[in-house]
Amino acid sequence: MNRAIVDGVHWVGFVDWNIRDFHGYVTERGSSYNAYLVLDREPALVDTVKAPYAADLLRNVSELVKPADIRWVVCNHAEPDHSGALPAVMAACPNATLVCDQKCKDVLAIYYDVSAWKFRIVKTGDSLSLGRRTLEFIETPMTHWPESMATWIPQDRLLFSMDAFGQHYATSGRFDDEVPDSVLYFEAKTYVANILMLYTMPVAKAVAAVRKLDPAIICPSHGVVWRSQVKRMLDLYDQWDVCKPVRKVVVMYDTMWKSTEAMAEAVLQGAIAEGGPALDAKLFHVRATTGTRLATEMLDVAAFAAGSPTLNGTLMPAMADALTYLKGLRPANKAGFAFGSFGWGRGGPEEVEHYLQTMKVELLRPVLKLPYKPSPAGLDECREAGRLLARHALKVCPV
Repeated sequence: MNRAIVDGVHWVGFVDWNIRDFHGYVTERGSSYNAYLVLDREPALVDTVKAPYAADLLRNVSELVKPADIRWVVCNHAEPDHSGALPAVMAACPNATLVCDQKCKDVLAIYYDVSAWKFRIVKTGDSLSLGRRTLEFIETPMTHWPESMATWIPQDRLLFSMDAFGQHYATSGRFDDEVPDSVLYFEAKTYVANILMLYTMPVAKAVAAVRKLDPAIICPSHGVVWRSQVKRMLDLYDQWDVCKPVRKVVVMYDTMWKSTEAMAEAVLQGAIAEGGPALDAKLFHVRATTGTRLATEMLDVAAFAAGSPTLNGTLMPAMADALTYLKGLRPANKAGFAFGSFGWGRGGPEEVEHYLQTMKVELLRPVLKLPYKPSPAGLDECREAGRLLARHALKVCPV
């Protein structure tokens, strides 16, 4: 499955068509583990793959060069989906030196026995001549681990960007112009929301550094290579890495006897009535969707409402799960409110509001609580609350 990126630079990774869970991230379209081979006087392998696919990587490499002739192996990131094949690779490439930053070496030494490996420790500004090409190194800490690094070939204006600009997307196409735009950008956005959203400042800093390089090609470690839409992708990252809101409202809920569901539907009705066609309004039952999808929607939502009835004095478990996941991702610049029904005991809607406060959500109103089955007047209150969401979305996104 070798594929030339440019003359002398080849994709030699592995497409994982069947993976559906990536440490809690639902990968509905699979993924890929991208590794790249640079052929020069001193051949270099940039990154590897997950451990189970080491033989596939080495087979791809062997079609282009003898592993014993590889002089350098670059590790941009120590996470096992990229470094897992390193023990097999270093054993198959006895003349290779592993290139990484000091933090990466420290992490690799925890995962693997590195005692027999030769290392070259690099930092931002360092370079390595391969012959006709030069590798230059840029440390990008917390995009998304402390030891993350990118590698730049100035002669080709080609960046190996590690996890930045990736997508969990299995496809036979290797380039952005070989896959549907609608799928590509959905998966790119999903990736940012679920992997990078809580690292807004480091990601913004990395994007600014990439813009200064003015790359023609960006080769991430997952998904397709960017060669036709680099500028558009960078522009979207500028929006995504600050969670820039758009005219969108989301209502998410769990329900027991349909009371909180009726409230959620009324909130949505109010938002639609107020916002009209200018507003994108969506409803999600948290047990009928995934945290991955909710995080993707939250990346650019302007205002949202989260609702749960009371169960055992607290919120429903599925809502707790969804909000815990979102809390960890820290979506910024959001407004909203909590709602839900209760019976003889209270606690569910209040616990939802506590989550929102922890997430630093701007609360548009006090928690909206209705006893047992919502009355017509109660549903009217829900509709008015939905109008609040829409008005906020239109206010913060006037164009």
